[in-house]
Amino acid sequence: MTAELVRGQNHPLPRTRLEIRVSAGEPVVAGATLSDDQGAVRGVDWVAHPGTPVLPGLEVSRQAAADHRLAFDLDALPQGVDRVTVLLALPQGTGGPVRFGVLAAPFVAVTGLDGSEVASYTITGLDSESAVIALELYRRQDAWKVRAVGQGYAGGLAALLADQGLPEAAHLADSIHEAVVQGLARSVAPPPPRVPEADRARQAAAPGAPQGPLGPEPTRQEPPVAPQQAAPYDVGAPDAGASLTSGGPIDYTHPGRRGAAPPPPPTAAPAPPGAPVQPVAGDATGWSMEERLYNQVWGMFEDLARTVAAYRSAVDFADSRREQELDKILSDPRSRIGGQGDAAREAAEAKHDQLVNQARAALDRDLTQLIAEAEVVEPALSPAVARWDNPVWHSYRVPMEIPMAVRLGDLHLPESESLRVPMLVRLPLERGLWIDSGRSPVTGALVDSDESRRLALTTAVAHAARLLAVYPPGEFSVHVIDASGSGAPALAPLVQSGVLAAAPAVGAAGVADALTRLTRRVDLVQMAVRAGAPDSLPPDLDTAEHLLIVNDFPHGFDDRAVTQLRYLADEGPAVGVHLMMVADREDAAAYGPLLDPLWRSLLRLTPVPDDHLADPWVGHAWTYEPPQVPPGSQVLQQVLTQVGQARRSWNR
Repeated sequence: MTAELVRGQNHPLPRTRLEIRVSAGEPVVAGATLSDDQGAVRGVDWVAHPGTPVLPGLEVSRQAAADHRLAFDLDALPQGVDRVTVLLALPQGTGGPVRFGVLAAPFVAVTGLDGSEVASYTITGLDSESAVIALELYRRQDAWKVRAVGQGYAGGLAALLADQGLPEAAHLADSIHEAVVQGLARSVAPPPPRVPEADRARQAAAPGAPQGPLGPEPTRQEPPVAPQQAAPYDVGAPDAGASLTSGGPIDYTHPGRRGAAPPPPPTAAPAPPGAPVQPVAGDATGWSMEERLYNQVWGMFEDLARTVAAYRSAVDFADSRREQELDKILSDPRSRIGGQGDAAREAAEAKHDQLVNQARAALDRDLTQLIAEAEVVEPALSPAVARWDNPVWHSYRVPMEIPMAVRLGDLHLPESESLRVPMLVRLPLERGLWIDSGRSPVTGALVDSDESRRLALTTAVAHAARLLAVYPPGEFSVHVIDASGSGAPALAPLVQSGVLAAAPAVGAAGVADALTRLTRRVDLVQMAVRAGAPDSLPPDLDTAEHLLIVNDFPHGFDDRAVTQLRYLADEGPAVGVHLMMVADREDAAAYGPLLDPLWRSLLRLTPVPDDHLADPWVGHAWTYEPPQVPPGSQVLQQVLTQVGQARRSWNR
């Protein structure tokens, strides 16, 4: 089944030998760049374009064309290549269109050698851009994936290549356009208008019409391939300059080609040409609205990461260029003083400001679109992934099915203070949580240690309440260890609503008893699973998911209890036992490196905003904001009351 991607979405590639087919309606230049795991293009010899169409593992078309078939063998790429970026650009100096906004939305499809589609992407939302990154093929853990990008550049091919980190980007762009102009006589014209079915059937039956294995092919006919122009790796991709045989008009448009951007939703008015695309909640692929919203949220995350990365890269480039120009001025004694030197410095500063302003304008444009998308997505979210102030909680009912994800807070970047992207985590949890009760650099000395611990435990209660709220009755149990009893006020909502599996464990004896019960459960389930006999579990064993909240660690813990805690953190998630630590790492410094594996295995969250989360994709330091219950709101208590009543009605 073909995956129809939206901007920012990725999809696994089942094979490494494939084609990428492009349909653009007008002749465009197709190329590709190779980069390492850091996204660096090592030089012009890692760029495939009409002037250099063949690189190890790939071949692109030799001139501009309305349709392209690019050949790839990912196993044959040079050593160190972890990413292939597929780019499209409008040729210059040919009298054709100068921006994508006047064309039908380009369509790209990843196919197997047999023509079967793996994924497709319609690049919408382009306006003044004359070059665009269409797709990325990238390696993750020895497996290849494709990501829909759709990042356009109003500065054309030179700006795109410069954003790839090539210092000679302008010269390379000029050479590519020159190669296209030289081969213009061989360029393929745009596809002819689609022929009506009756006429196409008559053409297929006419003498000389191409024949398929089962006779005439009235619905799809590919241009023939000249034998000497066949692509490598047995792909058989036609060169864009291959001549077309006669025999009537030939429709060589890709069968999945869309002649225009996807129509807007029925409730939205059609957007005028060049206007921003109106966002729609659930505008992503998926089998259900829940899955579509989940994919859309993470598409927003990737879009924000990408546009901020592009902005920072552009600013760095502008800074570097200014420094180079200033160094050049200072290196010449004749220009150090006098009006000539001042004019050169002013010109360098003006160019720097121009580049930064252009980058900021592109960032603001993308942020405006993302903010508009967030405004329509947030009200459509279910309680599992909605903020506590979302009105959806007022109609909350205990669910009968486990959702696919849960919200643990929000994420944003310094350049996007007004945009918050939900931080979603798939269920069941794959790793435990560590709510940091230490003093945050954000609050500094304004909050003492007791207040930090209270805030951390209050945040932990909010997380536990959401997990309890999104699971069906009896499918999720919460246990609490509060050895010193200092967390009683913050734990009151859980205790008073009756949602806890047992009263909070206090003292050393309570700690030992709670840990022994949970480690016994992990041992029994592991043995049953390994023996292939899950039905052999004791009848009194609770098969629900379990969450253990540990407050004020390491108070009340001895060496044996610490060992059990590490065991639960390592082995528990695989059999449904999860850990939530509310602790300050400095308080446990006496244990030395013994607890380092425990800290590393947990996802660190904070009770106050903190920029400590880093994504491995572009390396941004994301600011995490914990879920906040509105002041004076009773929504958390009301939700827990319903959960407690549902548990009692199910005799849990």
